[in-house]
Amino acid sequence: MRTPLPRRFYREASLLAHPPGHRVALDGRGANTPARNPLAVASRPLAEAMAAEWNAQGDVIDPSTMPLTRLVNVAIDGVAARADEVRDEIQGYGGSDLICYRAGSPEALVARQAAAWDPLVEWAREALGARLILSEGVMHVAQPEPSLKALAGAVAAVPSPVALAGLSTATSLTGSVVIALALAHGRLDADAAWAAAHVDEDYQAEIWGIDEDAALRQMARRREFDAAALALASARPGQA
Repeated sequence: MRTPLPRRFYREASLLAHPPGHRVALDGRGANTPARNPLAVASRPLAEAMAAEWNAQGDVIDPSTMPLTRLVNVAIDGVAARADEVRDEIQGYGGSDLICYRAGSPEALVARQAAAWDPLVEWAREALGARLILSEGVMHVAQPEPSLKALAGAVAAVPSPVALAGLSTATSLTGSVVIALALAHGRLDADAAWAAAHVDEDYQAEIWGIDEDAALRQMARRREFDAAALALASARPGQA
């Protein structure tokens, strides 16, 4: 049986100053993560978005409707202590990145993949120094070692545990470290990144129709993705 959700115990969520940033407060008292660390981030817009999640709760507190708070909890309680391991997990996607595996047919899908992914392949080469090899079908193709090192360097440059948690979430939800890095660098916004990651699914939905259960699952994943996008945007220069 599902564990009952906790009842809302506060009237209002707000922010407190918490160097070097802002801490979520519930009725004026600083909120904590599940591991009892301060629920605080450097970026004010990010902190305000978390407070908005707390204020949007009804009679009970439903974590499934608080993707940003959950991401920050993970960042503070988990990612901060195992950042190298998280980076390794993200970098692992570079060897089998979504945008490198192309359909051979039908022509409409081939064209859509090319339109969405070719600019990202070029961006990875020019901006990150990663020259990617493309493959038709699902047969694995090994990427050049210098390209993998270039992607690893881009991942290593992600500054904070919160941004790293966002990059990890974006990578796992899209199956592409290139798409996630393009999102982190502002090369793609959240809508464009999500669309690039779902070229195949959107094409199939147009042909066969939308499965209701699948659509609900995708909506839940999109909420997680948008939280990751906000975490990454908050880490860019000038966004504090």
